[in-house]
This record gives sequence, C-alpha cells and structure tokens, in this order.
Amino acid sequence: MKVDILVFGAHPDDAELCCGGTILAAVKQGKSVAVVDLTRGELGTRGTAETRDNETVTATKILGLSARENLQMRDGFFQINEANLLKVIVAIRKYQPEILLCTSPEDRHPDHGRASKLVKEAAFLSGLIKIETVDGNGQSQAAWRPKQVFHYIQDNYLEPDFIFDISETFDDKIKALLSYETQFNATDDGPKTYISSPEFIKFVEARALIFGKRIGVKYGEGFISDKALGISSFNNLVL
Repeated sequence: MKVDILVFGAHPDDAELCCGGTILAAVKQGKSVAVVDLTRGELGTRGTAETRDNETVTATKILGLSARENLQMRDGFFQINEANLLKVIVAIRKYQPEILLCTSPEDRHPDHGRASKLVKEAAFLSGLIKIETVDGNGQSQAAWRPKQVFHYIQDNYLEPDFIFDISETFDDKIKALLSYETQFNATDDGPKTYISSPEFIKFVEARALIFGKRIGVKYGEGFISDKALGISSFNNLVL
C-alpha cells in the first residue's frame, strides 16, 4: 500500500502528541497517511501494552489513517542494529512514502532521539537496491527512499525549520491524544506521571500556540528538516 506520508513514532501516542494536527490536516487535504509505531510502550508507568493497543485503535480512527502497525521493538531497549534497521526498511518499502515524519533528533526521552537516528538511517538504506527485503507475503520488495525526512519536535524545545498550521485541526488532535486515557489527563488513583496531569495538556496547547504565533496563525506544529527546503510557488505560503 503506497501512502503519501509515513509517520514513525517510538511509542503509541508519539504521532498524536507531536504531529497529530499535521496528520489530520494532510488527510483533510486528500493525502494518505500511515503510522508505524516502533514499540508498544510497555514500559510506561501507567497502563499496559494491551491497553495502549486498544487506545491506539481509537486514536487511529480519529486521525483517519490509511494504515497503522507496530514493529514491536523493545520499549526502552531497542537499539540501532541490523535487525531493527531491516524492520524499518521493510515498512518504508511497504508504504513507499514521498514524505517521512519521525521523532525528534534529541529529546527528554532517550527512545525519541534513538528512534530518530534509527529511522533516518533506515530511510537512506531503504533506497539501496543491494539490500534485499521481503514483505509479509514473502514477496521481494523494491528499493524505495522518501524524498523528504522531517522530524517533529517533542518535549525539548528545538528551533523548527518550518511550522505547519494546525489551527483547524487542533481540537481533533486533542481528541486523538485523549484517546490514550491511561496516559493523559488521568483522573483515577493510579500513579501520577509527567504526562498524566491536566497541566500537561495545557503545555501541549501552549506549545502549539507558540508555534502558531511564529507564523501568524492560532496553532502550529514544528518540524526539523534534514536538508534545505525548496519552493516553486509563493501561493502556498502562510502570510
């Protein structure tokens, strides 16, 4: 299944939290989007891998994704090695995206920076014809390299190379995020975490407001590009 945009997250909810508004906007614009989560988030203080699986199903419907899958790497312990690179390469070749979105190059959570390096390296290797892979049906895959790799900005503030206007999709982004009931805005008596308090959702909105203000809109999401961006028309600039 070829898609326009392929999004990688280290954990279920990374995509919703950091680029959910962009995904929703792209889908509304007629783009096909798939998400690949590297782990099931099984080391999270709250919830379990199984509850995260169920929450992901709900969030996926809200986002309007064309496909979503989980590579079931070890949360907290996955490494940049041949086995994991090949898993990511298989996914890239399966979905053949023009644009690839992945985790932040550096962040508070070590999985995020490591996932960024893993996916970036795999995106390059995926274009080498001498690396042979097969899909889930045992069929050989053609080499494929995305035209652009963009990193969404996560907890740490990093200077964005561009900001995507999510003013019209911010509310649905929050709905998708709150599908992860064990993780965000929790009201039960379970353990309290950095992301489970109501204040964290306020931080998410504040970050979106800050990015939005930078480009003169209400809400935005920031991205870092691995290479210079080119334009062929001024018509699509946010002015």
